[in-house]
Amino acid sequence: MRRLFITLLLLAAALVGAAAWWLNAPLPLAQSQALELEIEPGTTPLGVAHAAAGAGVQVPPRLLWLWFRLSGKDRQIKAGNYEIPPGTTPLTLLQKLVRGDASMRSLTLIEGWTFRQVRAALAHADGLKADSAGMDDAALMARLGRPGVAPEGRFFPDTYAYVRGSSDLAVLARALRQMDRRLEAAWAARASDLPLKSPEQALVLASLVEKETGRAQDRAQIAGVFINRLRLGMLLQTDPSVIYGMGEKFDGNLRKRDLQTDTPWNTYTRAGLPPTPIAMPGRAALLAAVQPEPTKALYFVARGDGSSHFSASLDEHNRAVNRYQRGGSK
Repeated sequence: MRRLFITLLLLAAALVGAAAWWLNAPLPLAQSQALELEIEPGTTPLGVAHAAAGAGVQVPPRLLWLWFRLSGKDRQIKAGNYEIPPGTTPLTLLQKLVRGDASMRSLTLIEGWTFRQVRAALAHADGLKADSAGMDDAALMARLGRPGVAPEGRFFPDTYAYVRGSSDLAVLARALRQMDRRLEAAWAARASDLPLKSPEQALVLASLVEKETGRAQDRAQIAGVFINRLRLGMLLQTDPSVIYGMGEKFDGNLRKRDLQTDTPWNTYTRAGLPPTPIAMPGRAALLAAVQPEPTKALYFVARGDGSSHFSASLDEHNRAVNRYQRGGSK
């Protein structure tokens, strides 16, 4: 009897040792690269084990399921898209699934990008489902709950993390809400007596400031020039808006005839702000648009080093243009 007891004890110890070894041994995978495991919401623990086997984990599903059950954490497994790299053990796999340590990717939307550039970035984003690919801009905005709203400038430039397999529409929805919050905060902090009637006008102005700014220190003064012109009823005469209105016709060179060709965004032929933003403004541009620097300047021209020269009179501006743009003498 005692010998049987010792035998059973040794057998139990061997089983415990084998189990401990198995839990800490790398799982055999069907490939040398990381596997992708997708767990849908509502998947049972046994379904998770089958999904792991289907993804390329070469372990009998019921053995994995038994481990999940014995751990007491089988009901804590979270849905998501996971990566299973070589070297993953049954222990670390369960820890990953319980933590919800899903495979994350990120997409960065850049200040000054147009919506066309945003859509191109979405189309090439790693692991992002292109649910918007077959939609035109109007259909896309309607899907996001903003029918009739132009998409240009409506998305906040930032870095957005997402789980592999997420919809590009979900990322856009987050960027849209972020811009709503940023614009609302900027509008609430606006200076008094601005010639802007709505947050939407502030957004349009911010997009002009974003595209015209080559050096961050000049941003608020550029906004101040535009504000001065709006107050006086002067044409804004901003080249980036003209270029935006040209669309794909722009070949990199802005000619005199382009400045004279009327479009809704041609600020040389039409007074006031253009009808929509021309790009995505960042937080600094939004704040500059509503908190412009007090200035007497009505003109500015790029110096060629990223900075701008500001002028209060047309004569001074013409001299600056001759100096910095035409290579004239001081």
